[in-house]
Amino acid sequence: MAGILDKFRLDGKVAWVTGASYGLGFAYAKAFAEAGAKIVFNDVNPEHHARGMEAYKAAGIDAYGAICDVTKEDQVLKFVKDVEENVGPIDILVNNAGIIKRIPMVEMDVADWQKVIDIDLTGPFICAKAVLPSMIERGSGKIINACSMMSEFGRETVSAYAAAKGGLKMLTRNICSEYGQYNIQCNAIGPGYIATPQTAPLREKQADGSMHPFDRFIRSKTPAQRWGHTEDLMGLAVFLASPASDFVNGQVVYIDGGISAYIGQDPSNLDESKFKDEEEFDIKVND
Repeated sequence: MAGILDKFRLDGKVAWVTGASYGLGFAYAKAFAEAGAKIVFNDVNPEHHARGMEAYKAAGIDAYGAICDVTKEDQVLKFVKDVEENVGPIDILVNNAGIIKRIPMVEMDVADWQKVIDIDLTGPFICAKAVLPSMIERGSGKIINACSMMSEFGRETVSAYAAAKGGLKMLTRNICSEYGQYNIQCNAIGPGYIATPQTAPLREKQADGSMHPFDRFIRSKTPAQRWGHTEDLMGLAVFLASPASDFVNGQVVYIDGGISAYIGQDPSNLDESKFKDEEEFDIKVND
C-alpha cells in the first residue's frame, strides 16, 4: 500500500508551465521535476527561451521547450500537439505567463488594457481549452492558474491586472464546475509579495539606512512581517499538481503570510532592527 508521501509524487507526469524560462515559473517547474515530472515550457521571447533551456540543462532537468505565444490559439494548439508527439499527453498545466502594466486607469490606453487582459486572462483560457479534451478523454488532469492578491483586492495603477486576475479566479471556479466530473481539478495559487530580483528595488535600504517605504508598508500589512520566498510557493504547487489534491477543486490558495486576513498595523510601529535582509532569499533560479 502506498504511503501518504507517495501521493505527492509526479512520476511520469507531463507538466507544462507557461512562461517558465525564469522566475516563479522556473521555480514551479523545478519543484515538479524534483517530484518526478517531465517538464515542458514555452516562451514568446526567443532570447528568454534559449536562456531557459540553458538553465534547465544546468539544473539537470531534461525540459522540452518551444517558442509559443499563449494569446495565439493556433500556436498553442501546435505546441500541445508537438508535446503530445515528443513527450506525451499533458497531465498538468500551470498558467504562469503574465504581465502587469502600472498605469493610472484614466491614462491607460485601450491597447495596454487589452494586452494585459489577453496575456493574463485570455491566455489561460486558450491553454486550458487546448489541454482539456485530452484530460477529459483520459479521465484526469490538473490545471493551476497563477492568481494574485489582486484577484481579491484593488490597488492604484493596476486596473487591467486586477480585472484579469479577478477574471482568472472565476475562470478557475468555472473550469472546476464544468470539468470536475471528469476527475479534472482546477485550482489557483495567489502569491503575496515575494522577494525576487524584480522586487529588490522595493526592499533596498534608503540613503539614511532606513527601510524602503514600500518594504515597511508590506511588512506592516503582513502578520509574518516578511516577504515571501520562492520555497514558500513550491510545496503548494506540487500539492495541487499531485494526487494528494484530487478532492481539492475550484480553490484559490493565497500564500501571503496572512496579509489577506489582516487589516495591518501602523507602519511606524515596526521594529526595523529585527528584520533580516530579504536579499538573501531572492530567487536564485535563472534570474
